[in-house]
Amino acid sequence: MRACVIFNPAAKGQKAEKFRRCLDEIAKEASLKRTAAPRDARRLAAQAVADGFDTIIAAGGDGTLNEVLNGIGDVPDGFDRVRLGVLPLGTVNVFARELRIPTHPEKAWQILRLGRERRIDLPYFVNGSATARERIYFAQLAGAGLDSRAIELVDWPLKKKIGPLAYVVAGLKALCECQAQITVSDGNRSVTGELVLVGNGCKYGGDFCVLPEAGLSNGQIDLCLFPKVSWFVLLRCGASLLFTNQLPKSAVTRLRGTAFNFTGQPAIRFEVDGELAGNLPTQLNIQPAGLRVLVP
Repeated sequence: MRACVIFNPAAKGQKAEKFRRCLDEIAKEASLKRTAAPRDARRLAAQAVADGFDTIIAAGGDGTLNEVLNGIGDVPDGFDRVRLGVLPLGTVNVFARELRIPTHPEKAWQILRLGRERRIDLPYFVNGSATARERIYFAQLAGAGLDSRAIELVDWPLKKKIGPLAYVVAGLKALCECQAQITVSDGNRSVTGELVLVGNGCKYGGDFCVLPEAGLSNGQIDLCLFPKVSWFVLLRCGASLLFTNQLPKSAVTRLRGTAFNFTGQPAIRFEVDGELAGNLPTQLNIQPAGLRVLVP
């Protein structure tokens, strides 16, 4: 395995500190690439592919993971040439939870160094004009509506203090606003709502099983659309997730397929793996078995 590990040397928190303590051990078997600015991980990942590394490991949260993923995708045949690994150091680490990778850095590293590979599906959005099409890949989840608006409103200094609860605070702020309408179509059926959640895997926001039938290797994209979002819907769905780990069936509309169109006001943003990525309209597609990942 010729591997490089991309990480933020300025990252704070207990997980980052534990990771730094095992850097010497990791450096014996992998090249370390340190980010110096936002979105640097994407550039470093693309360079690592060009330099001939066969394994690229994202050491960070879901945002770092997404940057590395898209950096690999920036290189022609990047996903065929490289395997992706995850050292979860972030706040939520949804993709790592889906893959059952432990959040302790030393345990995660032992899994990665064994190099067991699995192919999973690779979903992506397509933005831009017909002459300038951009693919925006994601590993685990995406969303539009209340979900992406909440990410826009996250207070990042507050996130450093209270962790995932900062997203709850931002979501409550977003809920006080007028909700925009989003239409999703698969070419045969169209549905409209105020929140759309997209899953490659079943987990969302941690261990919540929002998309129970989603699977990383089934060649399908699962969508969960909320026709309306309100305080009542939030309380009802939140209570159901806490006590049953499922959403009430009558509160959502579920779709499954391989391609969807998203339309709505141009001001509506969408997010991928917890990071804002673009504006509507956009197209959602999937490349079955398109991503090689290291798993337990």
